[in-house]
Amino acid sequence: MESEATLKRIISQLANGVIGGMMIGIGGCVSLSCDNKYIGAALFSLGLFAIVQFGFGLYTGKVGYIPLRKPAYLLECLFTILGNAVGTLLDALLIRQTRFFPVLNEKALTSVEAKLSDGYLSMFILAVFCGMLMFLAVDNARISRAEGGHVEKTVGVLFCVMVFILCGFNHCIADMFYLFLTGRMVDAGAYLPLVILGNSLGGMLIPLLKMLTDKPFEREK
Repeated sequence: MESEATLKRIISQLANGVIGGMMIGIGGCVSLSCDNKYIGAALFSLGLFAIVQFGFGLYTGKVGYIPLRKPAYLLECLFTILGNAVGTLLDALLIRQTRFFPVLNEKALTSVEAKLSDGYLSMFILAVFCGMLMFLAVDNARISRAEGGHVEKTVGVLFCVMVFILCGFNHCIADMFYLFLTGRMVDAGAYLPLVILGNSLGGMLIPLLKMLTDKPFEREK
């Protein structure tokens, strides 16, 4: 019975990760479709809003809680990012079969080439900032949900996503979608591992620093 429950939990984490990855892919599609970068950045936030509203899985939304959770939580993060990768791949493969692909591919290539040609330290730092913003967005949504602050939840997601998009910060799951879409995943090299590491550190940075304050986040019992 315990092994059956464990298997169901893993399948649930993977499935939620797949849906979460697909939501981010859809956000990437609408962002690429907009000529106005501000509108595109705002509409991209639909992906994260759907994730926090319906409880789908997103690695950058979960990784920040590692310092506050039990060791088993690491596996949940792992299954989530695997699901996210599958979800972004599915989106990319499907979009490649549509009439929108040539235009979206051309726009995505510009962004992908700039990211892949960046220096390693720059890749990492831009990912750290994105990780911080993702933690703020998700934890704000958690607090707002508990307090019934639906407007605060929406605004928090919108602002954090718009800032990371407009600043050009690196988001590992969004970048997976762009890399799969453009067929440049094979050229990613050190880029994706560095961004995953940067997002992870950035997500955990605020909880870790809060441990040094007089009001740290509550650890899991």
